[in-house]
Amino acid sequence: MSMATRTDTQSPAPHVADSHDLIRVHGARENNLKDVSVEIPKRRLTVFTGVSGSGKSSLVFDTIAAESQRLINETYSAFVQGFMPTPARPEVDVLDGLTTAIIVDQQRMGADPRSTVGTATDANAMLRILFSRLGQPHIGSPQAFSFNVASISGAGAVTVERAGQTVKERRSFSITGGMCPRCEGRGTVTDLDLTQLYDDSKSLNEGALTIPGYKSGGWNYRLYTESGLFDPDKPISKYTEKELHDFLHREPTRMKIAGINMTYEGLIPRIQKSMLAKDREGMQPHIRAFVDRAVTFTACPDCGGTRLSEAARSSKIKGISIADACAMQITDLAEWVRGLDEPSVAPLLGKLQHTLDSFAEIGLGYLSLDRPSGTLSGGEAQRVKMIRHLGSSLTDVTYVFDEPTTGLHPHDIQRMNNLLLRLRDKGNTVLVVEHKPEVIAIADHVVDLGPGAGAAGGSVCFEGTVEGLRAGGTVTGRHFDDRAALKDTVRKPTGTLQIRGATTHNLRGVDVDIPLGVLVVVTGVAGSGKSSLVHGSIPAGAGVVSIDQGPIRGSRRSNPATYTGLLDPIRKAFAKANGVKPALFSANSEGACPTCNGAGVIYTDLAMMAGVAITCEECEGKRFQASVLEYHLGGRDISEVLAMSVTEAEEFFAAGEARTPAAHAILGRLADVGLGYLTLGQPLTTLSGGERQRLKLATHMAEKGGVYVLDEPTAGLHLADVEQLLGLLDRLVDSGKSVIVVEHHQAVMAHADWIIDLGPGAGHDGGLIVFEGTPADLVDARSTLTGEHLAAYVGT
Repeated sequence: MSMATRTDTQSPAPHVADSHDLIRVHGARENNLKDVSVEIPKRRLTVFTGVSGSGKSSLVFDTIAAESQRLINETYSAFVQGFMPTPARPEVDVLDGLTTAIIVDQQRMGADPRSTVGTATDANAMLRILFSRLGQPHIGSPQAFSFNVASISGAGAVTVERAGQTVKERRSFSITGGMCPRCEGRGTVTDLDLTQLYDDSKSLNEGALTIPGYKSGGWNYRLYTESGLFDPDKPISKYTEKELHDFLHREPTRMKIAGINMTYEGLIPRIQKSMLAKDREGMQPHIRAFVDRAVTFTACPDCGGTRLSEAARSSKIKGISIADACAMQITDLAEWVRGLDEPSVAPLLGKLQHTLDSFAEIGLGYLSLDRPSGTLSGGEAQRVKMIRHLGSSLTDVTYVFDEPTTGLHPHDIQRMNNLLLRLRDKGNTVLVVEHKPEVIAIADHVVDLGPGAGAAGGSVCFEGTVEGLRAGGTVTGRHFDDRAALKDTVRKPTGTLQIRGATTHNLRGVDVDIPLGVLVVVTGVAGSGKSSLVHGSIPAGAGVVSIDQGPIRGSRRSNPATYTGLLDPIRKAFAKANGVKPALFSANSEGACPTCNGAGVIYTDLAMMAGVAITCEECEGKRFQASVLEYHLGGRDISEVLAMSVTEAEEFFAAGEARTPAAHAILGRLADVGLGYLTLGQPLTTLSGGERQRLKLATHMAEKGGVYVLDEPTAGLHLADVEQLLGLLDRLVDSGKSVIVVEHHQAVMAHADWIIDLGPGAGHDGGLIVFEGTPADLVDARSTLTGEHLAAYVGT
């Protein structure tokens, strides 16, 4: 800190407490970081950039934020720590000058059916208190308005020890909850389409059941044909009422079937337990296809999808019930709350008003409080989490953001920038992982990681100002001012996909012909109805392969080889070359090291202390038994193959003894989407968000479909990688596919053959098509927000 001098007197030396104005990181080695040392200024906005997989998240989230949270957790008692997550200390030599970290990441909110935007932001809690105080008729406490609390009552005798005597007393209790009893607060009820379960014109012996796993002669089938409850030679349509009830709904009953004591159960409860209770994502593809055919989700007829009981819906304030309030668009709800003048609940109204206004300020005013949180996109989920911190009086806090502009139209990015600057100007340290040049441009300090991804990254290439980055010659610096040009000529469509009268969510009877055989970009401000049009209105059976932003599910045992199905042909190739079983070459099956069960590390849980993971001494982290590693293919054992990068493996399986066309085809797709640097055995839990989406894209490219629908494929992509993505989209179109992309990135818009722009605003101000045509026409017309921003981007 420089000493300010005056002519007459010298100012006193700075206080020692003011010298801690840097966060110092020395020797960070988390994931792919290579002894990274950086000094980050406090109370400034620092942007971390670099190609996808270069180590940004490893430095910001897994090192700085993780250590800050771990140190805060340690200030609690051991009892409290026992209930908290226990992150391990990051691999770093020195971390100095940390402040309390508040992490606002892109982790999707829990897709629990009971979680909504209102419950996730506490707006519902405040509304429940408001209705319990002002609602007429008065029906009870805030619990009476909660769709997560069921109404229960009971009575009975209790035994109490009193003054040395045992006394029996009669007690009764009742809880008034707001849960709809029919749908149990979920808003939807499931119905099974019986025509998908069996053909009622046939008898059981003629093979009436059409459920996967219920083959004629199998145990699932014999349970019904040999139960003796109905005639297996009689067509199901001729069953009496009792026979049909026994066949479909009978409660579990022990009986002798085919000479064996078994439990007989009606077909419907049996399917519900064996198939419908499972997570849809975890089902085998043929069972998932059956469930999608056979199960219909309909709004609950009792509560109309509001999740609330009749009593909760009957209590109103100025003619509005809590169900009506939650269904309103948040900007409209804020206006309604502003019109309530009740001194008795003034502090509550003030807090609720501030929360609702924060939604509008952050660009989410188009949502409603009853929107299920699992349906929010990654960018929307992150902004919902930001709402808690906007009005906070805390200062000297470190806010950590993960690509806060994901899912934002260029028009909305300026608002997000203003919010980040506001947080900084209150005296906070703001750390942002970001690729968009508009956000990098407002940074006080930039840290550029790279130079490549995976093993080729993990080093600091540049530290300094934005001007220094531009002149620095790093990958980010070179591409910072890149602008994609409009195409000279656009492809001609080979046909059209017709959408008529689309009314999903906020769409207002939209009619549109989407051209096929070309690259179509659907754009518009956040909340204008893009996803509703593309995911909700494209007719089923149009040969559509949809790749959304849903997270990849996978434990630390999952890796790119298992997720893409690559391991199957590799295991078979090893088995064939060595004359043994394929199961030996799976670390989750017979070939697993018995000491660590194929995990490669041994975990020790230390209760409230961080757990410890030690590399298994038996297999030295290779995950396989020593005997399995003696089998070779092309001179390599299975652990050496899993340690290869995609690029190496593609070469390895292309020719010679190891030639495996099935594996080579999958590896080619992984290289196509820019994941050539990933190792085949790298746990999925260590992949960045951008890497996961491209892994999903590579997997879906194998599917047979004529139309590919991509939802923001540039999310998590560096400026340099966008070019490669455009090349991939071109290759897909040139191979005869139709590609529809929901996207905000101007480079993708400029590269499109056809643009469909929705708007003009968000929520009920959107839902209309405001432009259809080529990018050049959109730039010339400048009739929409997108047109203005695209024109500014291409510099016309």
